[in-house]
Amino acid sequence: MKLMIASDIHGSEFYCKKMVEAYHNEKAEKLLLLGDLLYHGPRNDLPKEYNPKKVIELLNGIKEEILCVRGNCDTEVDQMVLEFPIMAEYCILYLENRMIFATHGHKFNPLNIPLLKQGDILLNGHTHVPKCERVENIIYMNPGSVSIPKEDSAHGYMILDDRIYWKDLTGEIYLTKEFADL
Repeated sequence: MKLMIASDIHGSEFYCKKMVEAYHNEKAEKLLLLGDLLYHGPRNDLPKEYNPKKVIELLNGIKEEILCVRGNCDTEVDQMVLEFPIMAEYCILYLENRMIFATHGHKFNPLNIPLLKQGDILLNGHTHVPKCERVENIIYMNPGSVSIPKEDSAHGYMILDDRIYWKDLTGEIYLTKEFADL
């Protein structure tokens, strides 16, 4: 299964449009969103073309294709306007013999690792910084941020397919990992 993973849209119509276009161009089977969809949060500047109502429209337009976990900026009010579930703290996916624990990152993260076995993957957003590294006996991955990237990273997303790719919103690959190397 080809899966596109993105996080931290924070209400940006501009970057959400680019993300949805990238999703269609990737021809992925599902879009996994790691939270912080509509609100920019008190610590962030307003992202380009901040327009949560348009983000709602864009995401509801592909609601059947979205898996989502709740971010620290997502609320019950957001769930009332989004037509797909957003309130789960985490979701579990399996990739070959590895479990992927997907969450936003404000609760479970490299400093608070959930119960995972050696080689499993902790996948979260929240920091707005793309990552792929070993932490203790697990692999930690982060797609970065769609709208407010930090530490000079790209506005981007991840693809899980035959490999793991980190791409900017134009689809340009800037990092690739082989599963055998993890």
